Amino acid sequence: MARGKLRIYLGAAPGVGKTYAMLSEAHRRVERGTDCVVAFVEHHKRPRTEVMLHGLEQISRKELDYRDSVFTEMDVDAVLARHPQVALVDELAHTNIPGSRNAKRWQDIEELLAAGIDVISTVNIQHLESLGDVVESITGVRQRETVPDEVVRRADQIELVDMSPQALRRRMAHGNIYQPDKVDAALSNYFRPGNLTALRELALLWVADRVDEYLTEYRDEHGVSKIWGSRERIVVGLTGGPEGRTLIRRAARLAEKGAGGEVLAVYIASSDGLTSASPKEIAVQRTLVEDLGGTFHHVVGEDVSSALLDFARGVNATQIVLGVSRRKSWQYVFGPGVGATVARDSGPDLDVHLITHDEAGKGRGLPVARGARLGRSRILAGWLAGVAGPALLTLLLTNMSTDLGLANDMLLFLTLTVAAALLGGLLPALASAAVGSLLLNYYFTPPLHRLTIADPRNIVAIVIFVLVAVSVASVVDLAARRTHQAARLRAESEILSFLAGNVLRGETGLEELLERVRETFVMESVALLERESDVAPWTCAGSVGPRSCATPEEADVDVPVGDHMALALTGRVLPAEDRRVLAAFAAQAAVVLDRQRLQDEADQAKELAEGNRIRTALLAAVSHDLRTPLAGIKASVSSLRSDDVEWSQEDQAELLAAIEEGADRLDHLVGNLLDMSRLQTGTVTPIIREIDVDEVVPMALFGVPEGSVELDIPETLPMVVTDKGLLERVVANVVENAVKYSPENTPVLVSASPIADRVEVRVVDRGPGVPDEAKDRIFEPFQRYGDAPRGAGVGLGLAVARGFAEAMGSTLNAEDTPGGGLTMVLSLPMAPARPAHPDLPATATSPSATSP
Repeated sequence: MARGKLRIYLGAAPGVGKTYAMLSEAHRRVERGTDCVVAFVEHHKRPRTEVMLHGLEQISRKELDYRDSVFTEMDVDAVLARHPQVALVDELAHTNIPGSRNAKRWQDIEELLAAGIDVISTVNIQHLESLGDVVESITGVRQRETVPDEVVRRADQIELVDMSPQALRRRMAHGNIYQPDKVDAALSNYFRPGNLTALRELALLWVADRVDEYLTEYRDEHGVSKIWGSRERIVVGLTGGPEGRTLIRRAARLAEKGAGGEVLAVYIASSDGLTSASPKEIAVQRTLVEDLGGTFHHVVGEDVSSALLDFARGVNATQIVLGVSRRKSWQYVFGPGVGATVARDSGPDLDVHLITHDEAGKGRGLPVARGARLGRSRILAGWLAGVAGPALLTLLLTNMSTDLGLANDMLLFLTLTVAAALLGGLLPALASAAVGSLLLNYYFTPPLHRLTIADPRNIVAIVIFVLVAVSVASVVDLAARRTHQAARLRAESEILSFLAGNVLRGETGLEELLERVRETFVMESVALLERESDVAPWTCAGSVGPRSCATPEEADVDVPVGDHMALALTGRVLPAEDRRVLAAFAAQAAVVLDRQRLQDEADQAKELAEGNRIRTALLAAVSHDLRTPLAGIKASVSSLRSDDVEWSQEDQAELLAAIEEGADRLDHLVGNLLDMSRLQTGTVTPIIREIDVDEVVPMALFGVPEGSVELDIPETLPMVVTDKGLLERVVANVVENAVKYSPENTPVLVSASPIADRVEVRVVDRGPGVPDEAKDRIFEPFQRYGDAPRGAGVGLGLAVARGFAEAMGSTLNAEDTPGGGLTMVLSLPMAPARPAHPDLPATATSPSATSP
C-alpha cells in the first residue's frame, strides 16, 4: 500500500487562519468528489471557523477519563476503519491525554499516512522543536507542546498562512480569535506588534529554507549545473590578508539589498602543509562573518581560481566578491591574477565584484606561512629559462647583422642564468650555465662551430663565465632558501605566540583548538586520544572532523604527548618540518584538557563550598534565631509556674499569647529550615494536578494580620497545573515577606490574571523596593535585604518560595512596582483547555464567508 501524502498549513502566529484555510481546501476537494472527512478540528468557538465545518463529514471523537475529568481526542481506530481518501487533523503539535493510543498527535498522523490516507494538518511556527528557545526569548513564553522539525520537513506540501501584525491585532480586537475577557491581556502580552513581527520573520525564513531544500533536491535529481538565481548567495573569496574584513562587510551590504541574501566566506588553502595565511587573521574574519549572519568555509585546492568557482557553483551562488589584487604592476607578467581569471571563467550566470581596498597594489610581500616548495609552473619556467632561453638567445645573436662582442654575449647568457635561478632554483641555473658555456664556445668563440678554443684568453673568459654563473646561481638559490626559511619561522613564531597567549588567557576550548589544528595543517580530522596505562584502551577526549581515528595507529600523523596521550591526525602525511609546530599544538591541547578538568573540579569544589556556607549559616540560625523564640517561650512558662507572683487573668493571657506567638515563630523557622534542606537534597516531589487559584490563595493568608492583604482573584480564572500544597507555601512566604516590608495601613495587593498559556499571581507591596542588581540575590538562602531586624527571620522565605516554584514547573521573579515598591510575579502553567464540542448540523452550507 502506498504511503499517504501530508499537507501542512504552517501559521506565522495563532489566529492567522490555518484551520479556516484547511477547511476551505476540504470543501474544494469535496466539490471535486474527493472522499474527505474531519478526523479532528478545533474551532475554538470562532463563529466563521465553526461555520466552515458544516457540510463536512465528522468522525466522532474518543472520550477519555483523566483526573476526574472527561477529555476528547481523535479516534484513530475509527478513522482507520472509515479509511477516507483525505483526513483533516488539526493541531499537529498537540499532546494527547494520557491513555491515548499515542503520546503525540503527529504520531497518530503517522499511522494514518502509513495506512495510505492523505492527511491535511496545521501547526504554528512557535511549536517547532528547534525554535523553542528563540520563541521563548521573543515572547517570554515556553511552548510546552512541540513537534520535531523533521516531521514537518517530511511533509509533501507546506503552505504558509501569513498575516500582517496590524491585521492580526485587529482580528483580535474584534473578538475573532479569543473571548472578549482575554483580548486585552493577549494584546498587551503575546500579541504585541514586536512579537508578531518576529514570529512572522521566523516563519518566512523557515519556509524559505525548506523551499531551498526542495530546489537543491530537484537540481541534484535532474543534474542541473547551471546557476539559478532564485536567491542571492554571495561568495566572498578570502586570502587571509587584512583586506578580507572589507570584503566581508561589503558582501553583507550586498546581501541586505536582496531579500534572504546569504553570505558564504571561503578561504582556499594549498595542500602542502601550513596554510599561507595568519591563523589569527583567519579566526578574526571567521568571527566577523558569523557575527554578520554568514558562514565560513575552508576549502583545499591547488588552483585558487578553479577551487573558488567550483565552490560557488556547488552552493548555487549568484555573486562572487573578490578584492583587487595586491600585486604590483610588474608582477602581472606571471599571470592575470585570481580576480581576472575568476571573472573570465565565471560565465554569464555568476556576477563577479572586484572591490578596491587599502592593500591594493602594495604587493603581496613575503608569504606568511609556508613557501619553501616551488610550484610546478615556476620550476617549469626556470627550466625553460635555463635551457630553452640560451638556445633562443643564440638564434637571435647569430642572425643579427652586428657583432656585440664576446663580453656582451657572456653577460646576456649570464642574465638568463640568473633568471633561471630566480625562477627554478639551483638546478635550472646550473643547467643554464652548462648550456650557455657550450653555446658560447661553439657559436661565439673562435674557431666558430667547433668546441676548441684558439685564444687562451677566451678560455679564461669561458671559465670565469661558468664560475660566475654557478656562484650567482648558488647565491640566488641560498637567498631564496633563507627567505623561505624566514617566512616559515615567521609563521611558526606567530602560531606559537598565539598559542602562548591562549595559554595565559585561557580563551580557547579543546574543540576550538583542534579545529585550529585541522585548518592550519589542512587535515581531514584531528583527535586527542588518551589512556590510563600502557595496556588500557584508548579513549577520545575530543575530536573534530568527519572521520576521527580511535587509536594512534590508525592516524596518518600522530604526536605523543607524555606517556598516555597522543594527538592523531588523518588526511595526509605531514613533512617532518611541520611536526615541530604540531608538537606545540599537541602540548597546548593537553594543557587545555587539563584546564577543563581543573575547571570542572573547581566547580565541584565551589558547590561543596556553597554547601559548607549554607551549613554554617544554618548553624548560626539555629544558635541565634531559633534560640530567640525559645527564650521567649521559656521566660513566659517560667513566669507562669512561679509561686512568688500571683498573675492576673490579663497577665496570664498575655504570657500565654507570647508562648503561642513564640511557638508559631519557631514552627515557621523550623519549617523553612526543613524545606530548604529538602530543596538542597532534591527530595521535593510535587504532586501535580489541576487546581483553582482562587481556592488556594485565600488559604495561604491565614497567618498574616487581618486587613494587611487585599485580594483580587477572579473566580473565572482558568485552572492551573501545579502542586496545591507547594503553591500555598509559596504564596504564604511571598505574602509574609511583602507584609513585613510594606508600610503600615498600606495593604499588600494579591492579584491574578491569565496571560497566554499561563496564570500570573502578583504580590504587590509599597515598601522600599529592591535595586535591580539585588533582585536575584534576595532569592538566595540566608539573605535579608536592607535593615531588616535580626529577629525578622533567617532569610529563607524567598529562597524556599523560589525553590518550590521551580520544583512544580513555575517561575518566581521580582519586578519594580510602579510608584515604588516590589512586585513578586509567580507564573503558573495553565491547565489544558476542555472545550465543548457541539454537534453541528450535517446539512450542506455554501461557504460564503471570507477568511477571517
